[in-house]
Amino acid sequence: MGETAEKHKRAESEESEASSVSAPAPDQMTPVQEGTETVSQVSEKIEDPSREMTSTDRDAELEKRWEENETAKVEHKTHKKLSAVASKKTTKTAHVETKIKKYEEKMEKKKAKYVEKNKNKIAENHKAAEEKKAIIEAKRGENFLKVEETAAIYRSLGYMPRKCLGCFSS
Repeated sequence: MGETAEKHKRAESEESEASSVSAPAPDQMTPVQEGTETVSQVSEKIEDPSREMTSTDRDAELEKRWEENETAKVEHKTHKKLSAVASKKTTKTAHVETKIKKYEEKMEKKKAKYVEKNKNKIAENHKAAEEKKAIIEAKRGENFLKVEETAAIYRSLGYMPRKCLGCFSS
């Protein structure tokens, strides 16, 4: 960037020098020799593509190169920032997904514990119910035995029980 600024200054100073030089007075003019160069020959020299670059052409070329360079820099910076944003996004997304997986695993463990705990409660209730049924069945069996024993005693003695058929007894 320093070189281009210097070249611009040089070109401007050359142009100002060229414009500051005024035309010579008519008595100081040198006579033009006829047959040396015609106007068409001079214009051909100016339009000749093989001519050397003038300072304005150089400046234009330098400006064009500078512009291309600056555009490339901007593109590079933009690409760099975009890739940084993309990598940050990927990192954060991975981090969040990891948290979600850990949370899901934690919830699965809690769910498994809860299910197991409730199944154990169901098993305990079932066991308690079976024990109560067994006790009731055992008491039923005992009561049947008592009834049969009492009936056998009444049959052997030959009289009727009063409690059960109290309404028929007089």
